Amino acid sequence: MNYLYIALTIALTVYGQIAIKMQVLQAGELPADGGGKLAFLLRLLLNPWIVSAFAAAFLASIAWMGAMTKFQLSHAYPFMSLNFVIVLALSAWLFHEPMSMTRLIGVTLICVGTVVAAQG
Repeated sequence: MNYLYIALTIALTVYGQIAIKMQVLQAGELPADGGGKLAFLLRLLLNPWIVSAFAAAFLASIAWMGAMTKFQLSHAYPFMSLNFVIVLALSAWLFHEPMSMTRLIGVTLICVGTVVAAQG
């Protein structure tokens, strides 16, 4: 049950990253001029999906506080590297981003490192 706090932190963080990427893709390119940039960013900040991503980040922080009451930071924190793994997989699936052998090796090393760090 204690690991649920860590899992919630990861899930909420990943959700926020994916939601922001989806909305930024829909919004298009960042304008070159200063006023255009400001209007673009304000529109994004008022987007309900972006607001939900910020809410998810806030809730992830609350879940992380719960995790900190159950685990040592040095034990719990390596699990946060799973964010990289999940976001990479979802980026390839949802956004058709390239999945190179180098990235796969890197993700494998992250997973191995997470297991090793969590054991100690």
